[in-house]
Amino acid sequence: MNADLPTILAFLEGVHPYDNLPRNELERVASSFRRREIAQGTVIYAQGDPLEGLYLIKRGTVEVTDQNGALVSILGPRNSFGERGLMRDGLAATTAKTSAETVLLVLPVEDFRRLSQDAPPFARFFNRTRGGETRTNSIATMKIADLLARKPLSCPPETTVADAARMMRDQHVSSLGVTGPEGALQGILTVRDLSNKVLAEGRAPDSPVSDVMTVDPVTLTPEGLGSDLLHIMLERKVGHLPITDHGRFVGMITQTDLTRFQAVSSAVLIRDVAAATTVAEMAAVTAQIPQLLVQLVGGHHAHEVVTRLITDIADAVTRRLLAMAEAELGAPPVPYLWMACGSQGRQDQTGVSDQDNCLILDDAVTEEGMTYFHNLAKIVSDGLDACGYVYCPGDMMATNPRWCQPVRVWRSYFDGWISKANPEAQMLASVMFDLRAIGGNGASLFADLQAETLERASKNSIFVAHMIANSLKHTPPLGLLRGFATIRSGEHRNHIDMKHNGVVPVTDLARVYALQARLTAVNTRTRLIEAEAAGVLSHSGARDLIEAYDLIASMRLENQAYLARAGRKPDNYLAPSDLSDFERSHLRDAFVVVRTMQSAVGHGKGAVS
Repeated sequence: MNADLPTILAFLEGVHPYDNLPRNELERVASSFRRREIAQGTVIYAQGDPLEGLYLIKRGTVEVTDQNGALVSILGPRNSFGERGLMRDGLAATTAKTSAETVLLVLPVEDFRRLSQDAPPFARFFNRTRGGETRTNSIATMKIADLLARKPLSCPPETTVADAARMMRDQHVSSLGVTGPEGALQGILTVRDLSNKVLAEGRAPDSPVSDVMTVDPVTLTPEGLGSDLLHIMLERKVGHLPITDHGRFVGMITQTDLTRFQAVSSAVLIRDVAAATTVAEMAAVTAQIPQLLVQLVGGHHAHEVVTRLITDIADAVTRRLLAMAEAELGAPPVPYLWMACGSQGRQDQTGVSDQDNCLILDDAVTEEGMTYFHNLAKIVSDGLDACGYVYCPGDMMATNPRWCQPVRVWRSYFDGWISKANPEAQMLASVMFDLRAIGGNGASLFADLQAETLERASKNSIFVAHMIANSLKHTPPLGLLRGFATIRSGEHRNHIDMKHNGVVPVTDLARVYALQARLTAVNTRTRLIEAEAAGVLSHSGARDLIEAYDLIASMRLENQAYLARAGRKPDNYLAPSDLSDFERSHLRDAFVVVRTMQSAVGHGKGAVS
């Protein structure tokens, strides 16, 4: 028997994911680990070395550096390392060195691979992809938590029926939860209760709701399935079902909610946008986007599907506004293209987006024609703002005369940015390399300009170098001590900006790869896939970066859906404290991959290894 086994077993019982293994499996794993004592300053492995197994720190400190010697992490007790290489090709993806006397537990490669196949808790913890989830919009298979659309509305039992009725009227609901201390559910009050037990029986308006409420109603928990909800409603013939968490009232789901949920889809919203005759009608449609976001995320759709469907709605709104503008102003005097950049251009809009757009006009446009397009731009941008796509803070909009120009001027813009390579040129080129045509009647206006620009830009080594430098300005929020570098002050203190420090670093890297390979795609994930096909990015590098991006982008959307379900406006700020140990570990590992790829690009290695 291994003399260290009792000590190793006791240690593993407090380390995730081993604490979730069945006892017999945990004992088997504990017997597989080998204990190693390592002196300070010892290289455990160097990048590219074959890995002997998965490393788990029992005592001491380990520094992890990337291929360029940049410090990535300082790891301490209960931290694992080496799994990235094991999940890939068995070769170390980083270099690990002790910075203090260290005791390591080493799980051999064959045991790591067996557990990855046979032990679901282990596989879930070390699998860095977001795959394997059911993707469906069926209410029956969704969790009830994903169906809760608003904050719970409740009142105490001593509330008068008149006050309760006014609350329901003002909030446009047909029921209330009746709650006691600490939100404990005591009953529910519905419009039918007010009709049958108050009006029909002539009760006084100042009667307490406790006299007429339904006491101890049947409830479900947020972890239940939509099928549970449907079955209870059908069997018991009830139209309101309260949701409780350990007795605390957390929400109400009604038959109307279910009908509305089924009715909301991107196709239905686009249909309604196309049929709208006023901006107000379109704004009413786009107001449903947060609900669509909740529905799509709750259905476990891939992030690129969610953002594409949400972007499709923005595209439809833009085209409808263009049609309305042309109907008001008359036919356009020359061919034109309405272009989107930013998140709409990349087709990765989420629940919060401003507008970034411009106009490319045929070179035959006259001064009178320019007046037409200035008016058109104002109509469309004002309409987008009214529909929730707020004005760009940097005035990157077609309403700015600078961004409403004929092709020849746009060509001079790109030529100037490529040749100057100053900070403004870098910023503008970064934005404008994400252009995508949304509407207009000049399909050929951009194709030649895009091809010419990519050709010239990719051959200008100074410009490429400046674009690379620009892509490194946004860095993942990594703290060296196995944590996150969160925002230190202000409204979002102790949060991570999942846009500027999460998805933007990957977006910027993908743009550089697209420039190097002269790729015309503008969607970030598509750029990464095509960069691999073009040889700019290796298979392993592409896989690591795509998996990291998938996880970061998915967690950003999940947080926005969580905020929307809570009745709050979706934003890009995530509190690490709201995540489980499992989620924090995976998110940090994804950020480490992004930082490593940034380091490779910054050192001119192109992330091809």
